[in-house]
Amino acid sequence: MTETLSFTPMVPFVLIASLAVVGLVLAGIALARGGTGWLLRIAVLAVLVVALVDPRAVREERQPQRDVALVVVDRSASQEIGGRRAETDAALKAVRQELARFKDLDVQIIEATDDNAGGGEPGANEDGGTHLFKALARAAAEVPRQRLAGAIMITDGQIHDIPAVNEAGKPDERDPPPPSPLHVLLTGKPGESDRRLVIEQAPSYGIVGQSVTIRYRVEDRLGDKSKSLTKGLAGMQIRYDDDEEIVSKIPVGRSGEISFDLEHAGPTVVEMTVDAAPGELSTINNRALVSINGVRDRLRVLLVSGQPHAGERAWRNLLKSDPSVDLVHFTILRPPEKDDFTPLRELALIAFPIQELFEIKLEEFDLIVFDRYVVRDVLPPSYITNIVNFVKEGGALLLALGPEFATLRSLFQTPMGTIMPASPTGKVLERGFKPKLTDIGRRHPVTAGLPMDRADTPEWGRWFRMIDAVPKSGRELMRGVDGKPLLMLERIGKGRVAQLLSDHIWLWARGYEGGGPQAELLRRLAHWLMKEPDLDEEGLKADIKEGRLQVQHRSLDVEAPPDVTVTKPSGQAQLLHLEDAGNGVWKGVMAVTASGVYKVSDGTQTALATLGALNPLEFQDLRASAEKIKPVAEASGGSVHWINNGLPDFRRTRPGRDSAGEGWVGVVANHSFVVSGLTQVSLLPGYLVMILVLGALMAAWYREGH
Repeated sequence: MTETLSFTPMVPFVLIASLAVVGLVLAGIALARGGTGWLLRIAVLAVLVVALVDPRAVREERQPQRDVALVVVDRSASQEIGGRRAETDAALKAVRQELARFKDLDVQIIEATDDNAGGGEPGANEDGGTHLFKALARAAAEVPRQRLAGAIMITDGQIHDIPAVNEAGKPDERDPPPPSPLHVLLTGKPGESDRRLVIEQAPSYGIVGQSVTIRYRVEDRLGDKSKSLTKGLAGMQIRYDDDEEIVSKIPVGRSGEISFDLEHAGPTVVEMTVDAAPGELSTINNRALVSINGVRDRLRVLLVSGQPHAGERAWRNLLKSDPSVDLVHFTILRPPEKDDFTPLRELALIAFPIQELFEIKLEEFDLIVFDRYVVRDVLPPSYITNIVNFVKEGGALLLALGPEFATLRSLFQTPMGTIMPASPTGKVLERGFKPKLTDIGRRHPVTAGLPMDRADTPEWGRWFRMIDAVPKSGRELMRGVDGKPLLMLERIGKGRVAQLLSDHIWLWARGYEGGGPQAELLRRLAHWLMKEPDLDEEGLKADIKEGRLQVQHRSLDVEAPPDVTVTKPSGQAQLLHLEDAGNGVWKGVMAVTASGVYKVSDGTQTALATLGALNPLEFQDLRASAEKIKPVAEASGGSVHWINNGLPDFRRTRPGRDSAGEGWVGVVANHSFVVSGLTQVSLLPGYLVMILVLGALMAAWYREGH
């Protein structure tokens, strides 16, 4: 309970003061003229002035409010290094015990990780940094300002949202100031050393077949200050596409470069690792990942038609419909043996540039398609051999075969026959059939998921001709008449070959008997030949969506794949069981929270998925440091203390007084309260004013009358 005096004037103070001055002037005139009632008149004036001011005795029922101290605990990944986690837990326990001694103080604990400190879902911090001040500001906004006693941070000092401090040592007005005072308890030890790998420059995308360059640097850092050492050599391992590895030694503190050609479209993940330095904190930041998305400038396709036929237009329309395809198409209309002595200037034909295409510019093409080609001595054996070498070195070859393939003029009788997955028997089967998928075809990504009514009866239209062939190698995806092979795929060296043993796919394009998925089939076939990772028959994919790691394992093997191993950003490994999703696909899901790179492996294949940044800020510098946080703490009236040197004493301080000193820190005692009841009593009630005024006036009149 508290009693105070308050004034509730009936009119503005200026008017009351003016009336009082006028009354005093008149009383002064009366005194100067020798009047006898001036003193009583002054008394009347005083009573009226006090009545207008209306003084009141106020009695408040006050309820004291407990102050709130905010304790922010850094639970980011860098706090897992060495004994920092144990230091943090011990310091938090001690702070709770010390602050519990103050009966009028509540303690609010905020545990912030490197993925939720921003206030969103896991992985909300796209830079992968530690954002403690966002968590602190969010908590402070929920506490009334008059109850906030201060804040205490338990961290290693590697914070990535520290407010700016101007030259005068005051918080920058552009950033919200932290609660005052702010005390920081640092884990770790001063003078720690660490080696890190820095990616200076890396492209986000590149053109397939062209070179990309990554620029990097190895830094050795010692002590609390941001200084790096330049000394000695460091071993470096660079790996990409799971099968290419480069090992070298580079000078510490100097920039190095690596260049390589992108071999396929889609992401190419480059993993760079540097050897550990003696006595360094951790090797977490000795590894860096760079993801480069390969894009094709234009897909250069060479289509060679051996003769005009009904399906030639279907091939041309399909390839020309894609704006990313640069098509070169030649149809051999006049073979060399057709010599009727017609002068060349009278022929409306373009000479077939054999030497330019198959010797000089052969390597510039991505895909070569032979459509019903007949051996008529147009291409000499040496050029056929060039095509075989082109495939073995990584090129792609698609053979769309017609009745000519069953004759002595078949391409199989050339050196190209050595890379074909099926050999002709010499028979041409001409009767209606519906192409069907094999067991492998139902699992292979080129044909898996094509529309079918049932496994045995596709919903698409019939074809009426195919070439009888015997499989030699490769994989059989589709079958035709009497279960004969219709579509064969084969890997030859670094390249790939596809063999379509029918020239009637154009019936689907014409919509005969409902048509069929010729566009989707040929698109997938071309992309498989182009080594698109999504169409590999043996593949492992990993992706993170909405805080869940989704793993997909594709295989042509009917047996269940082994459980995959998931390596978390902290280095901890965990097994993940996969469930059968049909058509050779097995899937597994795992909840993830920590930002960083997740590595998934089945023993032979590896896939990477990232939550947040690929190379998070959290791992760029692992040393405990007071360099960045100290100016902000001191600007708020707080201090910085190393836990390794012992915790300071905790005290309550008055507002405006020092909140830190040698070996102690203080939290402000605001003594805030809430008024729960209020009573007001007028010191000069109306009846008393009337009695005093009338009594004084009558006395004055009586005095003046004598």
